[in-house]
Amino acid sequence: MAKSDALRQPASPQVEALFDRVAPVYDELNQTLSLGLHRIWKRMAVLWSEAQTGDRVLDICCGSGDVALLLAQQVGAAGQVEGLDFSHQQLAVARQRPQPDNITWVEGNALDLPYAEGSFDAATMSYGLRNLSDIPRALAELRRVLKPDKKAAILDFHRPRSIPMQQFQRWYLHQVVVPTAERLGLRDEYAYLEPSIARFPQGPQQVRLAIAAGFSHAVHYPIAAGMMGVLVVKH
Repeated sequence: MAKSDALRQPASPQVEALFDRVAPVYDELNQTLSLGLHRIWKRMAVLWSEAQTGDRVLDICCGSGDVALLLAQQVGAAGQVEGLDFSHQQLAVARQRPQPDNITWVEGNALDLPYAEGSFDAATMSYGLRNLSDIPRALAELRRVLKPDKKAAILDFHRPRSIPMQQFQRWYLHQVVVPTAERLGLRDEYAYLEPSIARFPQGPQQVRLAIAAGFSHAVHYPIAAGMMGVLVVKH
């Protein structure tokens, strides 16, 4: 029996094309739009994954590779990092970065990971889960490739609980993010952020989805006044 479309496609063709188009300026925009804070949030995700020296670790939806590089520092020369993404152009940017020898870049599907069960000691995913076409399947695949008792940390946008912060997030997306992207000819590519955040499961829903996927423990940590969040799961 053929695999379903959801298994063949980690995200819609439109989303895949979007990430290919933004690849050349993706890092620059992240740095500008987050005021540099995205580096702190990503480092938090790496620390919450509990990757240790000598571990084999996986960064799913690795994009241009900045989190994978943080993981490489965390596991040291004795460790191994696999950075996986479905965007050929994002991986092309990742491969151009100065990097140690313990990183391997893989073009692959987050919904059908090309690894055996129990392959990794830790894993991360940054700003990827929200864009996948089948979140339960992605979580199940993540659990499958983790070793027993090991953890993964998933960083993504989040909707704040407080009304003032919701209003601020909406204002920031409309008045700062989209106009900045528009100056680079990428207005439509970044206008998708608000609807993607609106339909993304909230923290408690993410926890329930993780438990349903087979994780023994899951907790969601709101950060950046609730505009971001990190879901930490344990096999």
